[in-house]
Amino acid sequence: MHTDLVAALDIGGTKIAGALVDGRGRILVRAQRPTPAREDGETVMRAVAAVLGELTASPLWEGVSAVGIGSAGPVDASAGTVSPVNVPGWRDYPLVARVREAAGGLPVELIGDGVAITAAEHWQGAARGHDNALCMVVSTGVGGGLVLDGTLHAGPTGNAGHIGHISVDLDGDPCPCGSRGCVERIASGPNIARRALEDGWRPGPDGDTSAVAVAAAARAGDPVAVASFERAARALAAGIAATATLVEIDIAVIGGGVGKAGEILLAPLRKALTDYATLSFVRRLAVAPAQMGTDAGLVGAAAAVLARRPDAAAAGV
Repeated sequence: MHTDLVAALDIGGTKIAGALVDGRGRILVRAQRPTPAREDGETVMRAVAAVLGELTASPLWEGVSAVGIGSAGPVDASAGTVSPVNVPGWRDYPLVARVREAAGGLPVELIGDGVAITAAEHWQGAARGHDNALCMVVSTGVGGGLVLDGTLHAGPTGNAGHIGHISVDLDGDPCPCGSRGCVERIASGPNIARRALEDGWRPGPDGDTSAVAVAAAARAGDPVAVASFERAARALAAGIAATATLVEIDIAVIGGGVGKAGEILLAPLRKALTDYATLSFVRRLAVAPAQMGTDAGLVGAAAAVLARRPDAAAAGV
C-alpha cells in the first residue's frame, strides 16, 4: 500500500526521538527516551526499540510505509551501520538491520543527523528556495549537511557536509574523532562551557555549567562567557568559509541547542566570516538561524524517505 506516512528516528548523544510524519511534514505521533550514551551498544538499542515500540503501538502505524533515521555520526548508509563519536558503545553497529527487524521488515533509510536537519531546513525552513546551502546543528556535537544544485547531497555513506570534523586549529586539542582542533572540539556546547570554566567563568547559585548558562552569562556581559562564544564563532566561521570556498554555498543555516543562543553566537560569527570568507564568490554568504527547531531531525529523516518517492519533486520535498 502506498502512503505518505513514514516513521522517523532522530538519534543523538542526548536523546532518541521518534515520530510518525506525514507527507506535509506534520508530526502526528511522538516518542522519546534519553540516550544511555555511556552504556553498552545493546542498552542503547533497547532505548531505540522502546521509542519504536511506542510508535508501533499507535493505530496510525498500519499506514507507515518506511522508516527514516537521522543518526549522530559518522554513519555508513551503504553498510547500514553507525559509529557515533558520542556513543562509544556503537562502533560499526548494524542499526539499519536492527531497526528493520524492530519495525516489522519495513524499508529503512539512514542518513547523518546533520544531513537530516539539512533536509528539513531545505524542505520547510531557512534554506527553502536556496539551491546551494550548508545547514549545521551545533549542540552536543557539531554536524552538518549540504544542498547542492537544489538536491540534498548526502554522499555515498550519508556523511557529506560533516563540518564538525574539519580541523580549524592544526595544533589544537585532540578531538574524540582522532584529529586535532576540529570545529566540534571548539564550538560544541560542552566545549564552549569547558573553555569558559577553564578561563575562569563561574556558574550562578544553581550550579548550571552548561552552554545555555554560559550564553545567559554572555548576554549579561560576562567577558569570559562572551570570549568563549566568540572563540566558538570563529571556529564555525572558519569551517563555513572553507565549505563555501569549496562548493560555493550561498547560505549557512545554524541550528541546534547552541544555535538557540541567537545573536550571542551569530553576531560574532558573521563578523568572523569577513576575515575568513574573503574571495569574491563567497563574500555575500548569508548566515541565518534555523527555523525548524527541535523537530528538524525528525522531519528531515522523514524527508529523506519521502524524497525517494517518484512524486517527491512535485510535493516540494
